[in-house]
Amino acid sequence: MIYPLVKRLIDIVVSFTLIVPLLSIGAVAALAIKLDSPGPVFFIQKRGGRYGKPFNLVKFRTMRADHVHDIREVIPLIHGNITPVGRFLRRTKLDELPQLFNVLRGDMSLIGPRPTIMEQVERYDDFQRRRLDVRPGCTGLAQVNSTPLVPWDERIRYDVYYVGHLGPLMDLGILFKTLLVLFLGEERFARPFDQSPYARQTSK
Repeated sequence: MIYPLVKRLIDIVVSFTLIVPLLSIGAVAALAIKLDSPGPVFFIQKRGGRYGKPFNLVKFRTMRADHVHDIREVIPLIHGNITPVGRFLRRTKLDELPQLFNVLRGDMSLIGPRPTIMEQVERYDDFQRRRLDVRPGCTGLAQVNSTPLVPWDERIRYDVYYVGHLGPLMDLGILFKTLLVLFLGEERFARPFDQSPYARQTSK
């Protein structure tokens, strides 16, 4: 009961601390986006937050402005509509820097299940809705153990496991693995949930 309050305090302190020094990186990213392809700098989309409450998620735009988003579409790094600058931003996760403002506002947490669009949230079954019991995150258990090509049901299982085992050790482990993913690539760590150590803990 105490850790969620501590976690929110950490989110506020860390996001506020990082926003100012990272503004220069954000400015360079924004300029690169404008020079690389026509369209807005930011991509804004309504997502489902804690308990399914909608909020506007903000990212740096990484795809062509005329790309039509489809909720059934899988978008790997090799997707043809990702711009050259966008591919770099996605690979390094710099496209998600604006989400620090979402964290500061309380829409998101630094660590938690990835927020999905409202059309998906509205179709969740009871098991899937359990991922909405916490604030969505910039990084999370599913993100460091999968890629966009991993089936959605598999990622949901990681998210629900995270919600059921929320704690400081879990979050520290995710934070450490996020750094490994940034340097080594997410493909190296992607695996089905049943092949992960979390599945073995669940079966005990």
